[in-house]
Amino acid sequence: MAVTEAPRPRTYGNFRKPRTSGLRGLSLGATLLLFAGLVAVVLATLVSTWAALGLAVALAVLTAPLAVRDRHGRTLMQRGAVRLAWWRTTASGGHLYRSGPLGRAGYGTCRLPGLAAESTLTEAQDGYGRPFAVISVPSTGHHSVVIACDADGSALVDERQVDTWVAHWGQWLATLGAEPGLVAASVTVETAPDTGVRLHQEIAANSVADAPDLATAMLREVLAAYPAGSAQIATRIALTYSGAARPGSPRRSADDMAVHIGTRLPGLTAGLSMTGAGTAVPMTATELAEAVRVAYDPTVAPLVEEARATTGGSGLTWDEAGPMAAQEAWDHYRHDGAYSVTWAMTEAPQGEVFSNVLTGLVQPSRDIARKRVTLLYRPHSRAEGARVVQQDYKNALFTAQQSQIGQARDDAEVTAARRTTEEQAQGHGVIRFGLLVTATVSSAAELATAAAAVDNLAPAARIAVRPVYGSQAAAFAAALPLGLVLPLHTALPQTVRDAM
Repeated sequence: MAVTEAPRPRTYGNFRKPRTSGLRGLSLGATLLLFAGLVAVVLATLVSTWAALGLAVALAVLTAPLAVRDRHGRTLMQRGAVRLAWWRTTASGGHLYRSGPLGRAGYGTCRLPGLAAESTLTEAQDGYGRPFAVISVPSTGHHSVVIACDADGSALVDERQVDTWVAHWGQWLATLGAEPGLVAASVTVETAPDTGVRLHQEIAANSVADAPDLATAMLREVLAAYPAGSAQIATRIALTYSGAARPGSPRRSADDMAVHIGTRLPGLTAGLSMTGAGTAVPMTATELAEAVRVAYDPTVAPLVEEARATTGGSGLTWDEAGPMAAQEAWDHYRHDGAYSVTWAMTEAPQGEVFSNVLTGLVQPSRDIARKRVTLLYRPHSRAEGARVVQQDYKNALFTAQQSQIGQARDDAEVTAARRTTEEQAQGHGVIRFGLLVTATVSSAAELATAAAAVDNLAPAARIAVRPVYGSQAAAFAAALPLGLVLPLHTALPQTVRDAM
C-alpha cells in the first residue's frame, strides 16, 4: 500500500536588515573617523608620546558613542540626539497643543497636530466614479489615498487558500515598486470595542410591533450583552505618491495628482481582491475625517456611529478631525480624554515563521481598549532593489572575511544575502518595512496594563519592539492611515543619520 506524505506547512522568512559597510558593525562614517584617528595617532607618535596618548583618548571618547549599542541596536549618539531633541521640544513648548475656540492654532478649528498640521483634504473620483479622499502634505509634496478593506479572515479557511492569499499579497507589494510616483504604503489594522449602535439599528429596522414576547426578550438580551464582548476590526491601506514626477522636477498640484491617482485606483483595488483583503473601496473625505477624529477622541465613536446610521454621515471636515488638546510626554501621549503609547519594531522575525505569525498581535485584546497595528512599506524600484541587495551581499562577505575563524552567524548572513540577490534577479520585489503598535486606553492608570499586554504579544509575533521615547506624538500620527513618511520629517539631515 502506497503511503503519501502529508504536505508540510509553508513557512516564510529571510527578513533582512542590510548590513553596514563599516568595520565590525560600525557605520561607514564611524569607520572613516576611526581610521583617520588612528593615522593621526601614528603620526603624533613621531612628535610626542604624550600627544599621541591624548589623541588616542580623544579618539576613544569620540568613537565610543558611535560604537556602543543597546539591545535594540541604537548607538549612544542616537539616544543622546533623541534626548537633546526632547529637551528642545519641551523647552519651546512644542509638546503642548491647544486648538478650538481657546487655541491659537487654525483660528478656532481643530486641525491635526504635529506632522499633519499643514495637511489638507480634498475629494475626487476614480475611474469607476467612486469618490475618494486625497491627503496632501505640502512640506514633503506627498499625496495619499486610503483604501478601506473588509478582510475575510483565516477562520475555517484551509491552509492552501491562506498560502494563495499570501502569495498574491507578496505579488501586490512587488508591483508597488513599479507604481509610478509611489513612495510609500501602509496597512493599518485597528481593533476597538463595538459600540452596539449598528446592532441596535439593525434590530430596530427588522422588528415589528406584534412580535412574540419571547423573541422580543431574546433580542433585548442580545442587544445588552453582545456589544460588551465584541470588537470592531477595521483594515485600511494608505498609498502615498510624490507630487514630483521625477527627482528635481516641479511638483504637481493636488488636482493633477487626484487625476493621476484616480486612474490608478481601479487596478490597485482589483489586485487586492485576491489577497484576502475582501472588498476594497477608497475612503471618502467624511469617512477619513471620522476615522481620524475617533482615533484622537475615542469617546465620540458612538456619536459618529449614530450619525452614520441615521443621516449617512457625521459631516465632519478635516478642520474638525483633530483633538481639542494634546500633550506629549516622554513615554506616552495624551489626546483629549485618552492616553496612548506607541511601540516601534526594532527586530523583524528571525528564522522562518508561519503565515499567522502576526495574528495574535492584530487580534483584539481585552487589556487594551483600542489597538492599532500599522505596517509601513517603502518599496524599491527594480534598479534600486538590485543595487541594495548587491551592496548588502558585499557587506556580508566583507564582515565574514574579517575573522580568520569563520562564525556560523556570519556564514548564515552571507547565505541569506546571496539568496536575496538570487530572488531579486528572478523578479521578486525588494521593500523596506517597519511596524508600529499603538495602544489607547481611557486613563493613565491603564497604561501599565496595556504595556504589559504588548510586551506579551510581541514575542509571540517573533518581533522585538520598544516604545518610541520622545516622539510619541509623531509615532501616533504615523500609525494612522495618513500616508506620512517618517524619514522625511526627521530633524536630522540624511548624511548625519547615515553616519550614526
